[in-house]
Amino acid sequence: MDGIHDLGGREGFGPIDRHGEDLAFHAPWEARVMGMVRAMSRPGDWSIDWFRHCRELIDPIDYLTRPYYDQWLQTYGAMLVNSGTVTVDELASGKSDGRDAGLARPVSPDSVGDGKAALLRFDRPYDGAPEFAVGDAVRAVRHGVPGHTRLPAYARGRRGTVHAYRGAHVFPDAKAVGEERAEPLYTVAYDAAELWAEAAGRRDRVYVDLWESYLERP
Repeated sequence: MDGIHDLGGREGFGPIDRHGEDLAFHAPWEARVMGMVRAMSRPGDWSIDWFRHCRELIDPIDYLTRPYYDQWLQTYGAMLVNSGTVTVDELASGKSDGRDAGLARPVSPDSVGDGKAALLRFDRPYDGAPEFAVGDAVRAVRHGVPGHTRLPAYARGRRGTVHAYRGAHVFPDAKAVGEERAEPLYTVAYDAAELWAEAAGRRDRVYVDLWESYLERP
C-alpha cells in the first residue's frame, strides 16, 4: 500500500533527531497500552502483517500527529471491532456488554512479562529453488499493491545486488489477508547513489530484505 506510513527515504520531513532521550515510554498511559496489548487474547486470524495493514489505514493527519502508542490503541480497537470481538459502544464505554467472544481469558498482570517482544519465527519449509543467487544483479519491481507490503517505495525500480539468501519466510503481502505462504527472502545491497541522487560520489550502501516476488532481473 502506498501511504503516509512509508516514510523511509522520503524528503521534506526534516532530519531525524538522534539525540533525544532513549525512553521506552513517554507517559504512563503508553506503558498501559503496551501491557494491554501483551495481555489481551487474540482471534486466531490476527497476524503482525494484518496489524500493520490496519495501522496503515490510519488517516495521514492522524498518523503524523498522534503518538506511537496512540496509533497502536487506534489500530487494535479497529481490529477488535472488525473481528466482532467487541462493539464500538463497548470501546467507547470501556465496559463489556457481557457477550462471550469465544476467546480465552487474558493473562493476568503478573504474567505479562517484562515488556520485551516475544521471539517468533517466520522462516518456513520451502520445496522450490530460489530464483536468485548471491552476486546476482536484480531490480525491485516498480508497482505497489493495494494492501500491506514490505517493499519500500524508495527501492522500487532500483537496481541492486543480492548480498545474501535468507531462506524462505512468510510472505507478508499474503499473510495480511489471511493466506500463509513462504517465499525466498534475500538481502539486496544498493549503492546509496542508486536510491538518492544527492548521494552521488559516496560509498555508502543500503541493505534491504526483499522477498522474491519483489524482484526481477534487470
